[in-house]
Amino acid sequence: MTPSSSPIQQLHDRRPQEADWRLIWRLREYAKRHKKLLAIALILLVPLSLCGAIQPILIGQTISLIREEPTYQFLEGLSLSAGLNLLAFLLLLTISLRFILQALQGYVVQTVGQKMTADIRNDLFEHVTSLAVRFFDRTPVGKLITRLTSDVDALGDVFSTGAIGIISDLFSILVIAVTMFTMQWKLALMLVLSIFPVTAVIVYFQQQYRKANYKAREELSDLNAQLQENLIGIGVVQLFRRERYNTELFRTTNNRYVQAVDRTIFYDSAVSATLEWIALVAIAAVLWVGGRQVFGGDLSFGVLSTFILFAQRLFDPLRQFADKFTAIQAGLTAIERIEGILGEPIEIRDPEAENAGVLATHTSDAVGEIRFENVNFAYKKDEYVLHNLDFTIRPGEKIALVGPTGAGKSSIIRLLCRLYETSHGRILVDGIDIRDLRQAELRRHVGVILQDGFLFAGDVKSNITLGENYSMEEIRAAAEKTNVAQFIENLPQGYDTELRERGTNLSTGQKQLLAFARVAIRNPKILVLDEATANLDVMTEALIQEALDRLLEGKTAIIIAHRLSTIKNVDRILVLQRGHLVESGSHEELLQRGGLYAGLYQLQMLGT
Repeated sequence: MTPSSSPIQQLHDRRPQEADWRLIWRLREYAKRHKKLLAIALILLVPLSLCGAIQPILIGQTISLIREEPTYQFLEGLSLSAGLNLLAFLLLLTISLRFILQALQGYVVQTVGQKMTADIRNDLFEHVTSLAVRFFDRTPVGKLITRLTSDVDALGDVFSTGAIGIISDLFSILVIAVTMFTMQWKLALMLVLSIFPVTAVIVYFQQQYRKANYKAREELSDLNAQLQENLIGIGVVQLFRRERYNTELFRTTNNRYVQAVDRTIFYDSAVSATLEWIALVAIAAVLWVGGRQVFGGDLSFGVLSTFILFAQRLFDPLRQFADKFTAIQAGLTAIERIEGILGEPIEIRDPEAENAGVLATHTSDAVGEIRFENVNFAYKKDEYVLHNLDFTIRPGEKIALVGPTGAGKSSIIRLLCRLYETSHGRILVDGIDIRDLRQAELRRHVGVILQDGFLFAGDVKSNITLGENYSMEEIRAAAEKTNVAQFIENLPQGYDTELRERGTNLSTGQKQLLAFARVAIRNPKILVLDEATANLDVMTEALIQEALDRLLEGKTAIIIAHRLSTIKNVDRILVLQRGHLVESGSHEELLQRGGLYAGLYQLQMLGT
């Protein structure tokens, strides 16, 4: 299933005041995936409800038999001892059967809930990873983690303990109500009417709980975002002695979260307490009305006992609903929060299959041409960082992007890789607009090495292949080509050495070496180096430079470097200033012009 077709994503079109049952109904597509298990759970409702309705009748018949009152036909003609034995056997049978069926249904329902939760989390993860980088620029990671974990778990509870549980409770109430009306309609009507004030109370408190729970979830997201930020930046926190200050900020956020949770606890408790009070009033009413009928000879004591038990059984599903109240409302809140992410449009999409372009292979005569045509780009609306860029990079040409910080160098790379869409204009690779290329096709031909190489938890070879199928010979060949084979073989388990999260058991330079091997194994026709050698020591940089000469052979290359002495030998240098292309030429040509590049070069020479 593609991210855009996730069933839950339809939620972003709903009205803010849409009913809760509509929220649950919109998730039915996930239920359909497990319809066999759901069918089993629903079929079990019938014997479970019947067992629950029969037990009060059996107890009432036992009392009537002892008091020698009229009993059902199947007890007529039996002695007291035989009748009690039969009723005891039937009662034990229904209790045992109900216990077994409840256990089975509970297992099936929880299984379905977990499977649905996994499906929703998979769809949500797929959608999030398909969003443009622009979305992550404005969304804290901690908030996304909350959506993917606790919010999805709460949403799963709507299915398991919530939706199916509500159907079970309603069916039980229906069976009990029908049974009561067949026995004594006046008492049955009185008990059924008592359900309406309970329903009104539940509806009121669920609305209040929803608001409080939404606030609590937002506070939890802020708490997670703050925690994640502090853990990632722990080095800066300790170096600048911000521990106490950050602790106070965290404590303030934590207190807001606790206060929000306290409000949810209040409404949750209010539902249970009010429900219990109404249930006791209903039972007292049955005793009063039924007692008067017993004294008047219109009702047997056994039937009255049956109705007292029915009153308890009638409110049991409502009590269980009150217990599910928290889970259901938390789940509905989670739906509202998750829809905010799934409602995010996928800004960068692949073209339709029949319209998708295909780049030429390396065997073609001319591959790797890059052309920017009147490209403008803004991260925020009307705040442009690139203006009217027009230039062409010929196949096999090595160019460097130079300019002060904030000139737009990295933005050009992000646009070329289609991490962002241009605001105006277009970018062509080998004459094809990159918007007409599938993203996988484009990025297969563009290899990017950034200043900070990111490593995943796993072994060395998996950080080179990144999940693609390469033989061990190809992995070793890529390592040899980039002069990193010796470093890898010196690790404790060589290519099978396990790396910690973000590669924290390697130095910065070692991580960068693996980034070079990662690109080399893919043999892209366009190579982008964004300050790729900035974090390397002199000896390692010399090894990499030798490898780069081999890696760049026959390829188009774009190099971003602040050390201008490292780009003297490129074919052409493009100089940027505030998003404008102000100069273009070779190193010697730009020095002779005495413009911006010459000034930057002279400043660096003075500094060294």
